[in-house]
Amino acid sequence: MENILYPLGGGILIGISSTILLAGIGRISGISGILSSVISRPAKEHFWKYNFLLGLLIGGGMTYVSSPQLFNYSVNDNLIKVIIAGLLVGFGTRLGNGCTSGHGVCGMSRMAKRSIIATITFILVGMITVTIEGLIK
Repeated sequence: MENILYPLGGGILIGISSTILLAGIGRISGISGILSSVISRPAKEHFWKYNFLLGLLIGGGMTYVSSPQLFNYSVNDNLIKVIIAGLLVGFGTRLGNGCTSGHGVCGMSRMAKRSIIATITFILVGMITVTIEGLIK
């Protein structure tokens, strides 16, 4: 049951924070887009984005301090495989013009057609990847 509650709680918090951001300043909380724009085009008008990212870091730090057991996991895969997987996720995020937080949480809740298609694509590619990996092992 504990395995369900943490992701469920995290999903609820993401939904609440996305709603607050959209209702507060009318912005979508797509993390990859926020991070990309801050890195590639730093500007004063990105002030809310810096604060948003700072909030993510502080929230993660506070969670680590209060519940370090949540971070007690290890990656038991080949490092090259993990790096390639990370690069493919980054490429897919760039290709899809957003990640699951932007498309799956914010875009789908606004019934944006491209976000629905992107999220379905993310899920299908994940399922295919896991199936192929399971067949290889």
